[in-house]
Amino acid sequence: MKSALPHPLLPQLSQLLEMEMGLYYPTTSWGDLERRIAAAAPALGMMDVGSCIRQLLSASLTRRQIEILARHLTVGETYFFREKGYFDVLEEHIFPQLLRACAHSHRQLRIWSAGCCTGEEPYSIAILLDRLGQYAPDTATIMATDINPVFLEKAATGLYGEWSFRGTPAWVKELYFKRRKNGQFELLPHIRKRVTFSYLNLAEESYPGITNGADAMDIIFCRNVLMYFSPDRVMRIGRNLHRSLTHGGWLILSPVEMSHNLFPQFKQTTFPTAILYHKPTITEPWENTGKHNAPMPDMQPDCGSMSVQALTPPLHVKDEKTLLSFKDSGMEWLIEAAAAMPAQTAEMGNAESPKDDEKFETLCHTARSYANLGKLTEAVSWCEKAIAVNKLNPAAHYLLATICQELGQSTTAIQSLRHTLYLDPDFVLAHFALGNLCMSLNRYREANRHFGNALALLSPHPYDELVPESNGLTAGRLSDIITSVRSSILLVPQESEAQ
Repeated sequence: MKSALPHPLLPQLSQLLEMEMGLYYPTTSWGDLERRIAAAAPALGMMDVGSCIRQLLSASLTRRQIEILARHLTVGETYFFREKGYFDVLEEHIFPQLLRACAHSHRQLRIWSAGCCTGEEPYSIAILLDRLGQYAPDTATIMATDINPVFLEKAATGLYGEWSFRGTPAWVKELYFKRRKNGQFELLPHIRKRVTFSYLNLAEESYPGITNGADAMDIIFCRNVLMYFSPDRVMRIGRNLHRSLTHGGWLILSPVEMSHNLFPQFKQTTFPTAILYHKPTITEPWENTGKHNAPMPDMQPDCGSMSVQALTPPLHVKDEKTLLSFKDSGMEWLIEAAAAMPAQTAEMGNAESPKDDEKFETLCHTARSYANLGKLTEAVSWCEKAIAVNKLNPAAHYLLATICQELGQSTTAIQSLRHTLYLDPDFVLAHFALGNLCMSLNRYREANRHFGNALALLSPHPYDELVPESNGLTAGRLSDIITSVRSSILLVPQESEAQ
């Protein structure tokens, strides 16, 4: 019997699914794709696979079409405490550290199960927190998302069969579930209430964002999800997840999905029973490190907000007292920065008109939006336009520095940070960013000086006072982070520092 040829429009359909849902179907899987589309056709209002494919290709997929396709194209295969080694690491290392940090900064621990399927993973996290005795309502939040609405509906019920407990420690079922007469097991209400389920398509660019809650996360689980995506899509998702994490946050993938090439912005950290990805540093101003307020691209706070405040006057570098204070703090380079700045800036003062202020803020807002979307070259261009409008606003130079650092342009980033501090020597985040840059270049003595300057500036401020341009980071929290980072410098042999 002659086998049927694949439908001629399958290449275009495969491309559409990859673009709008992230699902990757190479040529070898087109037969499976066609069978699944045939099964989905009746729910999509079509009687045969050909007409169904043509309808799907006629326009962008609607939310309803994506949900129906997700039901037929994604497979739910999970169970409680799957890959137990990860949960051992959480229990013994990650949770204790993060819970102490969150308690110290008076905020909740934020966890996201991305691609949560039928709920076994986020409920396992909730159970572990409860078992640790660390799960009061104000201690942690768990957000669980999936593209498949049927999975989400099942997860919300908290009802499971025996198959969901294969390989699961016996105490889980005994302590946290109630057996029903029909043989199913019902999760105890106090655990079920700890998890919030919602729809989210990882292939979209809608996260991180306040509106969907996918921001300022301490831990993100994204296991056995990315294997269905193309490498290009995985890299894009990896960048979004990186932005969704707080600094010091953790990304947990399944072992088969880990790749340094696909997740270069993370640091791999090896534990006895698992390998996790870590986001260890604070460099990007558009990301949040603490409270639940990291902005979406279209909700960025105005970068130019400092333009309506009284800026620190340009430094008079001929002032002997000022020069001495620079030398004492290791900031002699500010003299060089002063020489490098345009000669007319000292006379410009605050001559910009309200119209120029508005233009400046708009340009900075656009630059941050592009940066938040990962379009860093465009972000640099808009940042330079903002600086051309108002050369005296340190925030624009700082933003340019952080974008250049993300691009790997360390020299340019350092130069921009020095311009920032020439305009405002008290710009604490610029001191901190310079410290981080020097550490990355193995210039540990210089990094230590910059961190010391930042701590000195922070010391007079109350713990809960917000740091300007930090998107919600408090003075106390930043001091804690700097102290922790600075202490690691002491562990570095002095002879290892680059000259």
